[in-house]
This record gives sequence, C-alpha cells and structure tokens, in this order.
Amino acid sequence: MKILVCMKQVPQKDAPLKLNEAGTWIREDVSYEVNEPDAFALEEALRQKEKHGGEVVAITAGPARSQQVLREALAKGADRAIHLEDAGFVGLDALNVARALAAAIKDEQFDLIFTGLQSDDQGYAQTGVVLAELLGWPHATIIMQIERTGDGIRVKRELEAGFFQFVDMPLPAVLTIQSGINKLRYATLIGIKQAKNKPMRKVTMAEVQPALGPNLQKVERLHVPQKTRNTEFLEGAPAEIAKKLVDKLRNEARVL
Repeated sequence: MKILVCMKQVPQKDAPLKLNEAGTWIREDVSYEVNEPDAFALEEALRQKEKHGGEVVAITAGPARSQQVLREALAKGADRAIHLEDAGFVGLDALNVARALAAAIKDEQFDLIFTGLQSDDQGYAQTGVVLAELLGWPHATIIMQIERTGDGIRVKRELEAGFFQFVDMPLPAVLTIQSGINKLRYATLIGIKQAKNKPMRKVTMAEVQPALGPNLQKVERLHVPQKTRNTEFLEGAPAEIAKKLVDKLRNEARVL
C-alpha cells in the first residue's frame, strides 16, 4: 500500500507561550515538536507497510523549521517526504491547508492518507476530513485499529462512553488516527543516518497558490491565561467549617 502521512510541527507542550507582536499566534523563538496524534499516524503507517509492503510518504506545510518533523519521519522509516515550505502556510485555515495538500499530491496515487485526529495547538480536527472531501474519498475519524480486507480495509472507531464502531471501507480512503492506537518507536542510529539520503520534494507557495482561496476562519487575537490565586480561610468549630466547606464545593466550585 502507498500511504501518505500528514504531519504538523507544533509548539512543545511545556514551552512557555510567547505571542507575536500582533497577538495572533505563537512567536518563532519557542521550541517546537511533532504533533502527537501525527506521530501515532506515522507509526500506524509504518506498521501497515511492514505488514503489507508498499511506501510511506510524510508531508508537512510550514516554514523551514518544519522540515524537522519530516526528518524524524524519515529516520523512523518513511521512504520519502514532501515539504510545502513557506511561512505563509502557518496562517492558512484548515480548508486552505487541505487545498494546499491536495494540490501538492495531485500527481500521486495513494491508497491511504493518514492524519492525526487533531493538532495540539489549534485542535480543529478539520484538515483530514476536508482533505477527503476535496479528493472525493471516503473517510473515517478517531481510528483505533486498521485491518486489510481484500480490496478494502476494516477500521475500528472510538465512540463515546467506551463504545466502538467497526466500519468496512473501500480504498483509497482518508483516516484520522487517534493517539494511543499503537506504541511509538524511536528512530535508530542507522535510521537517522539513512534519513539524510532519502528524497524530500519541496513545494513552494506559488505552486499551490491557484488552489487556495480566502481564509474562512481567522484568529483575531490570542490571550495567555493569567495565573491567579485566591486563598480563603474558614473559621469556626469543626462542624461549622465542614458545613461551610461543603456549601462552597457545591455552590461555588460546583464539584459536588
């Protein structure tokens, strides 16, 4: 099978949030990492390749620093990579990101496209399903298991309240992968060395610009939550303090 894995570089979870001058996004001088759900999508693609053979291609859109996520993918076992390289891709909404990805792979013939369920920074969970719509492919979300069945696949979707759904799908298809579907591997030393010689195709903004349109979703301004503390001492007899505490937990904190 020929599988495309869409990956994104996001700010590290423990990185201090620094807003840009306009207050619309994170500054470039924070630390970045691979979006966690995308890492599970890559791992699942590599496992499918090991079972059934084929090729795994990693793709990302973003500035030069985003190439790091592709290098990690190549080091773990991806065969080649596609980098839509331009800082302008960061400002696109989910629809235009999907349009850019679709334009970049228009000459490719993939059997499956994997994306993470959602990104850790924006969390829209839209790019994968929009990409499927643009391609005219069937799609399924929150995938926890994938099995090959003749000419198609059978997937296990995670629903609410501990329930799951099994769906039979034809190929080609787009799947958004849930974190925890598998156990992530580490890149080996030999894999890191081999990654340097694997092909990486670069796509400019100008090449996909005809497919793009105006953003339908715009971030006006971000705000970093302010840390506040409010300590209140309850006084009185133990029984009276207990009564006051229960009242506050029930009516103010609303945890009872």
